[in-house]
Amino acid sequence: MTIRVVIADDQQLVRTGFRMILESESDIEVVGEASDGRQAVVLARQSRPDVVLMDIRMPELDGIEATRQLTSASQNPPTRVLILTTFDLDEYVFDALRSGASGFLLKDSQASQLADAVRVVAAGDALLAPAVTRRLIEEFAATTAARPLPRPAAIGELTPRELDVFRLVATGMSNAEIATALVIGETTVKTHVTRLLMKLSLRDRVQAVVLAYDTGIASPGSNRKHVG
Repeated sequence: MTIRVVIADDQQLVRTGFRMILESESDIEVVGEASDGRQAVVLARQSRPDVVLMDIRMPELDGIEATRQLTSASQNPPTRVLILTTFDLDEYVFDALRSGASGFLLKDSQASQLADAVRVVAAGDALLAPAVTRRLIEEFAATTAARPLPRPAAIGELTPRELDVFRLVATGMSNAEIATALVIGETTVKTHVTRLLMKLSLRDRVQAVVLAYDTGIASPGSNRKHVG
């Protein structure tokens, strides 16, 4: 099945470069380009792409607010957004993830990484490379620990094992790493992750990380012995 993509960036050369890379892939089609956030929202609502590549700093409407509008509950189905950024810990990345982005990618990533990232996000998974994820989580956790939010009632519906998996997901662990830490099968971990995301009405692992730190389920340094 062809993955439909919209590219939103205020630099034409960047858009052209991304289009050339993506359209060289047989399973990806670029259905439009936007030079600012407002155009991105309108175009995405009209063309209903599977993924929007979204720059953060754009005129008219920044990428964070555009992401929030495209991933809101009123969008059915909500659009998956992959944030493009120049720095791996851009100060705005945290806000972008809170706004519903499915992950982020550095603009200087290799061409093959861009195409793979689009496929990962289109498939419904979160895109946060392990090494970057753990630094991101550490920074993100530090900004949220002092002001935890009320926990949704649905958290009380998680089984003890699902809660264990939830906490480890919040450290940035992959399914394989969680399986090793809890001494269970990787398929079992995948089942637990699917169930906890469904119970908590979360779209992907990125949202799980945000919720875990926002509500105090995870805290800076928690499960550090597993993180390495």
